[in-house]
Amino acid sequence: MNETEQLPEQVADRVRTSVRAHGRARPAPLGREEIARAEGILGFALPPLLAALHTRVGDGGFGPGQGLLPLGQAVRTYGAQRASGWRWPEGVLPVADFGCGMYACVDCRSENAQVLLFDPNPGEPDLAWSIDAPGLAGWLRGWLDGTAWFCEESALGEEIELELVAWTEFRSRI
Repeated sequence: MNETEQLPEQVADRVRTSVRAHGRARPAPLGREEIARAEGILGFALPPLLAALHTRVGDGGFGPGQGLLPLGQAVRTYGAQRASGWRWPEGVLPVADFGCGMYACVDCRSENAQVLLFDPNPGEPDLAWSIDAPGLAGWLRGWLDGTAWFCEESALGEEIELELVAWTEFRSRI
């Protein structure tokens, strides 16, 4: 097993340890067949880390915002958004609900499972997409360490400023 293959398992184990230590209830993990079924509906594969979270930690209910979405809900939300007037990009799966229509999404077609922030509140599709983190592993580490913008306070006891960078691939993926 190379470093790229080990990373999902290591991060998933760290998330599982943190979730257990904080006594958070979560749905049971999914089986590999349920991941395959979701991938068949979506028409694309889940990044290995995202699949590992659902099969090794639990089917959502932990993590940033209101917690990771259960995979079935993420699949339904993806389908609904693709059918909406927002011209939702292909391969971009909503994974966490931040309320007010905002979602953290994983670009399942990017090499590092880039995390994007969808915020429809500006009212313009071109302004709705920004890069939240270069990869899912780093995004989760920010949550675990308390250093991400969505943490109420950083591990240093300071509020975190969110500096959004537009996601330039939006137009080419709709």
